[in-house]
Amino acid sequence: MTIRAADLLVECLIAHRVKRVYCVPGESYLSVLDSLHDQPSVDVVTCRHEGGAGFMALGHARLTGTPGVLMVSRGPGCMNAAIAIHSAQQDACPLVVLVGQAERENLQREAFQHIHYERMFSDMAKWVVEVEHANQLADVLCTAFYLAQSGTPGPVVISLPEDMLEDHCPNTGIFPRHSQPSTISNHDSSAIVQAIAHAERPLIIAGDC
Repeated sequence: MTIRAADLLVECLIAHRVKRVYCVPGESYLSVLDSLHDQPSVDVVTCRHEGGAGFMALGHARLTGTPGVLMVSRGPGCMNAAIAIHSAQQDACPLVVLVGQAERENLQREAFQHIHYERMFSDMAKWVVEVEHANQLADVLCTAFYLAQSGTPGPVVISLPEDMLEDHCPNTGIFPRHSQPSTISNHDSSAIVQAIAHAERPLIIAGDC
């Protein structure tokens, strides 16, 4: 059985227990918005500016401990969200950013509002990837949610070419990847306690993000 990539994307969000996404609607990912309209289990919070939507997604991540999901259109839409992406990196806050992109045949041809996202965000995001084929989408999304939460949490940016979202691909299943819990031993804990006890002016930063 095949499924439209935009519909598969929404199924991936549900599989990762996403209850709410924050966005400013844009023409480059209208198919995703169309799919979300038919899926009442995901609440779409429509904002007036991508900067505000980004900080709402960050607030969601801080309050729930799960990745905030931000959807923006290409070009100016994504650049307006850059401050939230940078804040997520600085604050070690999990954030998954879904960005509309120009059609694949127009990439690297100075298409309207086209930006090379890997060049733009490589220094502030844990991972930046462009989905060239619909059959890569599920794996990319599962990897993105995993990376956003694993190790030091932070933002990931996924570029979604407009025409790719309309392609159909096999619906072979979605397999979320879960971060492994800490394996610190009692011996390690004791060593940490001893190090703190002998420190003259210890500084402890505790918590998620």
